[in-house]
Amino acid sequence: MAASAAAAASSLFPVPSPSGDAKSDKLGRGSASLAGLKSKSASSGALQVKANAQAPPKINGTSVGYAAPAEVVKHGADGPSQPPPRTFINTLPDWSVLLAAITTIFLAAEKQFTMLDWKPKRPDMLIDPFGLGRIVQDGFVFRQNFSIRSYEIGADRSASIETVMNHLQETALNHVKTAGLLGDGFGSTPEMSKRNLIWVVTRMQVLVDRYPTWGDVVQVDTWVTGSGKNGMRRDWLIRDCKNGEILTRASSVWVMMNKLTRRLSKIPEEVRSEIEPYFLNSDPVVPEDSRKLLKLDDNSADHIRKGLTPRWNDLDVNQHVNNVKYINWILESAPLAILESHELSSMTLEYRRECGKDSVLQSLTAVSGNGVGTIGSAGGNVECQHLLRLEEGAEIVRGRTEWRPKDRNSFGGGGGGTPGHIPAGNA
Repeated sequence: MAASAAAAASSLFPVPSPSGDAKSDKLGRGSASLAGLKSKSASSGALQVKANAQAPPKINGTSVGYAAPAEVVKHGADGPSQPPPRTFINTLPDWSVLLAAITTIFLAAEKQFTMLDWKPKRPDMLIDPFGLGRIVQDGFVFRQNFSIRSYEIGADRSASIETVMNHLQETALNHVKTAGLLGDGFGSTPEMSKRNLIWVVTRMQVLVDRYPTWGDVVQVDTWVTGSGKNGMRRDWLIRDCKNGEILTRASSVWVMMNKLTRRLSKIPEEVRSEIEPYFLNSDPVVPEDSRKLLKLDDNSADHIRKGLTPRWNDLDVNQHVNNVKYINWILESAPLAILESHELSSMTLEYRRECGKDSVLQSLTAVSGNGVGTIGSAGGNVECQHLLRLEEGAEIVRGRTEWRPKDRNSFGGGGGGTPGHIPAGNA
């Protein structure tokens, strides 16, 4: 009985020989006869045996399968191992790489969509995030929003007059650009560029009701209309975006000058045909101040500041001193007592001529009233006359400024209003 059981077992499972070489040789030659056994050889010479207990599949009653290779066991010294058989699973792509690529594309598209459809989460955030501006009111008014930056405020925590004037200049140039009239000059139309003509300001009036503070968002509207035969008037209106409060009104008159000869020029008909379609028939936003601006001299001036020279960064692309720089030079001679206790409420300037990059200027100021010593304690409005001239005496700018006492308990910031509401334009 035991002998017959051993014989049956030996017919199913071959008995390994005591010698390792004999075992390897026997399995190497006899593995083809074993349908359910596969033998592999590791690099160390050890054997790994994998048993497949599943029966071969059948199709229409016929057993199918793959033919066992004649030589399954390969030793490292005999050559490289055979590649796995090519199946449908092996030919599929790497799904993880494909999924990562799809995710990257989706995130990039979502980011672009978010930038295009950007909306502020807070009502006091910048409403016009890219600051490009737009044409409103049937194409006659240009509108642009500005956020007051930390470097644009002064010691009293409010925006300076220089910041306000820079906003006016920026919107004027962007108006020309957005309307498609910008040539290769600084604010010049294509027909002006052909004739080497540029715009220069001759008169400027500014009324400031309140200065914005850091973080405020202001809305600047600007438009143009004719002024006499050879001039153009440009007006500005600055509002608080929160409540529509008017902060600043400004009006200016511009004429053309030949940038080669530096002489004033009439408006050619070709240029007039370019700009007249954009003229808005309206009254000046600031009533014209017809009071004559006084000419100061060394005897009539209370304060004189000498040795003012333009720097290279004070020039624009037309080699013309920026008109905002003239305002800074005028205020150089204003007494410190006024600057500390009062704020500029109105300004009227008449530009007589330009100065070159090598010019040396003098700033003269005369204060009306009882003098500088009582300005801080008087608590009333102050008026000053100004003159900016070359050292040899030629006039550059005449001006008049009015100052009101500062509110020491309030550093600006608009009142209530509807958050995020942009008031309707008013030309």
